[in-house]
Amino acid sequence: MKLLVVAATQKELTKVYEHFDLAEQDFIKTPNFDILITGVGMTTTAFSLGQRLDKSYDLVLNVGIAGSFDKNIPLGGLVNIYKDTFAELGAEDNNNFLTIDELGFGKNTFQSNYEINNLPKVKGITVNKVHGNSKSIETITKRFQPQVESMEGAAVFYACEQLSIPCLQIRSISNYVTPRAKETWEIGLAIKNLNDWVIDFITQKIK
Repeated sequence: MKLLVVAATQKELTKVYEHFDLAEQDFIKTPNFDILITGVGMTTTAFSLGQRLDKSYDLVLNVGIAGSFDKNIPLGGLVNIYKDTFAELGAEDNNNFLTIDELGFGKNTFQSNYEINNLPKVKGITVNKVHGNSKSIETITKRFQPQVESMEGAAVFYACEQLSIPCLQIRSISNYVTPRAKETWEIGLAIKNLNDWVIDFITQKIK
């Protein structure tokens, strides 16, 4: 299996780079897996995948940290995002929001098509602006009932769907989606747990 690991930042894969003795570069090729660092956000992710993604890959693994709307998921906990939605893609109609699906111009929700069984499955949204305001959190929760949010996930699912490449998205929870309070975040723990999982996953796949 040839695997492409996709993340927004090198920091989110620090231990992976160290474990496999990789140079700190944004695109790394090895015999069994490659790593692509896209930059933060769906635009940079789409551009990077447009340059590097092709059908030579048997699986795309999108990883990173994420915020959770669901406080039953522990900080540092790992989740499998099986469904992801472009939350802001659409139009305002006075006090209502029309998705791109409802407008008739495409779709905004995409799904993973690669199964693993050892992590909880959750619904995600992909946003340009992470939520940190009580009113906007309430609005987006009512609109999509998301459990987690990221800034890249749905873009990866979209690209993989276009090329019919299996895709899996794993996120580690660094914070709860609340009015912004960085002192409560657990970014270090989330990154550690994510890297441990990614190292194990890659090791199993390249045996």
